[in-house]
Amino acid sequence: MSASTNIINELHVSTNDVDFVCLTQGDGPLVLLVHGFPDIPQSWSAQMDALSVAGYKVVAPYLPGYLSVSVKQPTYFDKASLVHYFSDLIKAISPNQKIHFIGQDWGAIIGYALSAARPDLLASSVLMAVPHPDIVANYLLAPKHVHRSFHWWFFQQKDLPEKALLADEMSFIDYLWQYWSVPHYKDDDHLQKIKHCLKQNGVIKNALAYYRAMFDQDLMNPSLHALRSTLSNTISIPTLALCGAEDMRAELMREQGDCFSGIYEYREVPDAGHFLQREQSDEVNQLLLDWLARQHT
Repeated sequence: MSASTNIINELHVSTNDVDFVCLTQGDGPLVLLVHGFPDIPQSWSAQMDALSVAGYKVVAPYLPGYLSVSVKQPTYFDKASLVHYFSDLIKAISPNQKIHFIGQDWGAIIGYALSAARPDLLASSVLMAVPHPDIVANYLLAPKHVHRSFHWWFFQQKDLPEKALLADEMSFIDYLWQYWSVPHYKDDDHLQKIKHCLKQNGVIKNALAYYRAMFDQDLMNPSLHALRSTLSNTISIPTLALCGAEDMRAELMREQGDCFSGIYEYREVPDAGHFLQREQSDEVNQLLLDWLARQHT
């Protein structure tokens, strides 16, 4: 590993709506790594190392709102707004070339929508640990999946979720990681970094706003109606879907091939749950490197 690929820099990118703060490493074709909840861009540390060594430039932003200064008023966190924000980010960091998108959890939710609405910005996508929204809708009322995604419903309440997330040294975060990971997996240092981020002024409120905007039309940006209508387009760009074999979401992701009109592949990672990029980082790295190499042949 050369000195240049080993250095992680902080990149600030201002768009019309968001002041993005990103971690960046390496040089070469651009790969955007987008984290989920409850998480931070450092979740991709193993992937940033592996991809930068392999000759890629990786950019891993904090989700909008995860740093208290990052979103300008008025603030929206509905899916169309997130696609709008990330479209602006991609155009700012790669104005003349399509990028490779990799997202997990909320990063994947954004990735499905971005791939559908703005295929002109993406060379390929890797979507991890969350099913296509059409498949999610099919199982929205299935009891075991309601239980698996109980936080979606809990977070719709007023004030109580914020208090619960902060209580008892933020043990709610520990619980979610334990619930969604394989039993033997521990990531205590990373969880402390997540908690430090979420404790910052306004961040928990913003993180919960993502979930509240899923179901409340009043929280959706009314000016993005045209963009919102494209989020359900069939995805045509080359797409790799990944899921931990021990994640209940895997049984849903096995069904989603018909949601794609272009190249589509699905792989499960053994002995991994929801946070597969950390639980089995070597295996995930190999899948990513193989996928990206095939996009350039």
